[in-house]
Amino acid sequence: MTVSRSAYYDWKRSNAKIISSQTWQLYQRMKALFTESRGSLGSRQMMKRLRKEGHIIGRYRVRSLMRKLALVVKRKRRFVLTTDSKHSHPVAENLLDRKFNPAQPNRVWTTDITYILTLQGCYT
Repeated sequence: MTVSRSAYYDWKRSNAKIISSQTWQLYQRMKALFTESRGSLGSRQMMKRLRKEGHIIGRYRVRSLMRKLALVVKRKRRFVLTTDSKHSHPVAENLLDRKFNPAQPNRVWTTDITYILTLQGCYT
């Protein structure tokens, strides 16, 4: 069989389960659907799509299989517009005008940004 003795005993000790080809195909299809949806397909929608394809499956089985396959839904963050430059409110003048070296102490006060939110995550 061209399998080493140690590999055979490792396999025997691993408690690996043999699954049917139908179950394996279901796993592969679930992974493909989840990838196509860019990680946004939950158990209800997954169940509906699998049923459309002819699989006889319930939501709780889909949920447990998703947990087993580590398919976790990524929630999309809502886009929040924070800058409104088209308004009729008065705008404060730029008194500092990029002159960062004041002539006397205690004339210019600044602050520090503790974080910047980027597409890659929070930069601190």
